[in-house]
Amino acid sequence: MPLFDHFDFAAPFYDRAIPFSRLEKMLEVLDLPVSGTLLDAGGGTGRVAAALQTSIDRIFLADISTGMLAQARSKKLTALCSYTETLPFPPDSFERVLMVDALHHVIDQPATLRELWRVLKPGGRLVIEEPDIRTSIVKLLALAEKLALMRSHFISPPQIAALFPPAAKIKIETEGYNAWVIVQK
Repeated sequence: MPLFDHFDFAAPFYDRAIPFSRLEKMLEVLDLPVSGTLLDAGGGTGRVAAALQTSIDRIFLADISTGMLAQARSKKLTALCSYTETLPFPPDSFERVLMVDALHHVIDQPATLRELWRVLKPGGRLVIEEPDIRTSIVKLLALAEKLALMRSHFISPPQIAALFPPAAKIKIETEGYNAWVIVQK
């Protein structure tokens, strides 16, 4: 663990500082509503999961920050403390898996994506939303996060897509400085 946890510190005001504002886009890329269960991996305060609650039967949120998890639980979300590299779920557990603005913060990106793929049911959809490092504004953000001593490592949408098995059906969408890697199992 780092000496200073940026996410525990930011948790009480995170939702106000970075509000979730792309519900329609998220419903589109996740192909919601649908019956079943969704995993919000690295879901932080639950700002996205809370907005999706009426579009799927059940949501689990996994994050490592205890401060963020406290905020998620205050929204009545089922939130558990877990690294995304070692999720406590059996294979083929979720119809939908989501990771928003978190892949660049994980310790081991290939291991995280293997885990997300592992817990996704056949026929399910996995969506990774990340700032697109190919844009100038995100390059500045990456520099700022390095200067703030955050454990960030941004990779491009094609690099993310390349980490999935050949059987994955992958589509990449971009809008402004955001990218969505949409993976069908």
